Amino acid sequence: MKGRGVKGLKASGGRALARVSGQALGPYQSAVVRIGFAGTWLFFLLREFPHRHELYGPDGPWSWELARRLIDTNRAFTVLMWSDSALWFEIVYAVAVLASALLLLGWRTRATSVVFMVGVLSLQNRSVFMGDGGDNVIHLMAIYLVLTRCAQVWSLDARRARRLGAASAGRAGPVLWGVLGAVFAYGAATGRFSTGWLVVFTSLWVIAALWWMVDRYEPEGEGRAVLDVLANLLHNAGMLMIMVEVCLIYATAGWYKIQGSRWQDGTALYYPLNLDYFTPWPGVSAFLASSGTLVMLLSYGTVAVQVAFPFTLFNRRIKNVLLALMMLEHAGIAVLLGLPFFSLAMIAADAVFLPTGFLVWLGASVAARRVGVGRPVPGPGADPEPHADPEPALPSPVPR
Repeated sequence: MKGRGVKGLKASGGRALARVSGQALGPYQSAVVRIGFAGTWLFFLLREFPHRHELYGPDGPWSWELARRLIDTNRAFTVLMWSDSALWFEIVYAVAVLASALLLLGWRTRATSVVFMVGVLSLQNRSVFMGDGGDNVIHLMAIYLVLTRCAQVWSLDARRARRLGAASAGRAGPVLWGVLGAVFAYGAATGRFSTGWLVVFTSLWVIAALWWMVDRYEPEGEGRAVLDVLANLLHNAGMLMIMVEVCLIYATAGWYKIQGSRWQDGTALYYPLNLDYFTPWPGVSAFLASSGTLVMLLSYGTVAVQVAFPFTLFNRRIKNVLLALMMLEHAGIAVLLGLPFFSLAMIAADAVFLPTGFLVWLGASVAARRVGVGRPVPGPGADPEPHADPEPALPSPVPR
């Protein structure tokens, strides 16, 4: 009996390892996370475009010299410290906007995810006092997205892979990585990268070069299989880190709220609803604040949902209910408290837990409307007709 149990355990471990290394799990979830965070950061940069100099540039209260002194201490990464010229700031800001748009579309995501990360870290680390909780989430997710194969579906890379057989096909990829390599080489030669970041960027560039060469000269060989296994392991590790991060955010937020007296007596939401800074709709805020029962229910409900969510991951139905409640909560925060980008960032992070069936149905519905298909699309969990899904239900095996 004991030997049989050990054999069963080994077999289960082998199947789990084969699954983790054999495929990039959660292709639709990673695509939604990519679209959500790239879109949130893009919209933020565009909205703050008239104020960019005050937020992150030469006209800000946190001067370039103060930023340099802080970064010399904490060793944070930002290319904005390479020069204090206004032109360099404009270039970095424009590249950050462009990288966000391209990552949103899923174009050359191996490269654009790296540039997206550089843009996020550069701007946020330049002015560390300008952010809020949503910026912190974007900061972390920008790093995790580099590890993921987040363009397997719903991306220009996936479409290119279906048409040409490989997402790396075409000349744009080598040209883009050549430009990035020249920038990295300049940063390395001038000592602008710390040892850690130099190793990170060098590794990314070398892996991208190997991937392109294998895709071009040995697409079905052992080299490609090894790179696929490595990419799958990194992707699945990145997705796990995103899920753990979301659980930590909610668990710490909920347990810290429990310790606060205002959350204990159910009056916490009353105070922000009466602050001018958090009342874009004064009439609605006043109506909610006037009901003590509603304020108490919302306060206790917020704490209960945040504390309970990590424990509901073991029950899919309860998890989906709480997930919907949390997304509605963040939508309410966006409208009632005037924090749209914080809410968008949290909803994008929550999307990593959305059911695959729902996402497949959602993608099929959007695709059907895009191509003008008149008949309704089957609901989540239903078996779609073979001819009713304009986009393959499974991701292509080759993109990104």
